[in-house]
Amino acid sequence: MSNMAEQSGGVNSFQYSEEVLAELESTLSPERLSTYLRAVSDGDKELGVCLYVWNIALSSAFYGVLQGLEVTLRNSMHRRLSAAYGRAWYENRRVGLGDGCMERIQNVKTGLSRSDGERIPPAQVVAGLSFGFWVALLGKGGWISELNRKANYEMSLWRPALRHAFPHRRTLNRRQAHAALDPLRILRNRIAHHEPIFNRDLMDDYRQIIEVTGWISPTTSEWLDRHSRVQAILDAPWDSGEIAF
Repeated sequence: MSNMAEQSGGVNSFQYSEEVLAELESTLSPERLSTYLRAVSDGDKELGVCLYVWNIALSSAFYGVLQGLEVTLRNSMHRRLSAAYGRAWYENRRVGLGDGCMERIQNVKTGLSRSDGERIPPAQVVAGLSFGFWVALLGKGGWISELNRKANYEMSLWRPALRHAFPHRRTLNRRQAHAALDPLRILRNRIAHHEPIFNRDLMDDYRQIIEVTGWISPTTSEWLDRHSRVQAILDAPWDSGEIAF
């Protein structure tokens, strides 16, 4: 959606006064709005604000389906890793996690540290790990300083455990799983940091979320699709001024 001027078509029934536009530009910052102004016809500030609103609405709608994918992915991967290495698999030396992943785990443990010194339940540690962490487990593997070598996630994670985390996708390999999920990690991060997403192929992103969730659970995939607002917002005229967050 790089040329929003060509793809508009709504009837802008909401008019912003010059004073309101000036205040919005000041509070949201000219730098932030500039991305949207460059995308609309003649840098029209009113259209730029309409596009900004549409971007917020899309981000909000995508957050729900991305949350569904993240929780489904996390639980499936955790179950398979637990079956292979025990509930606290992230502490098992045979897993061979790279330094980056171990640092993320330690950060979660530190944030959950208990005053009574009791061990933090694995379920709490797992719930605190980011979407990026789980996607990273599908990569090649980072450096292990303690062993002075690179991790090999193909052998330590994928083959014994994670290939079973996607039971409804045949002939899936680790590289394909990572390639499908990494762009969705980037999308999630952009949404989390309030960045523009309107210039992505959002319909493709949405289909990918629903498809990958279906690799794990077709029922959950259909449930997400049924309740999602993404398609409706993508179909709505972004320049109508009537889009709600």
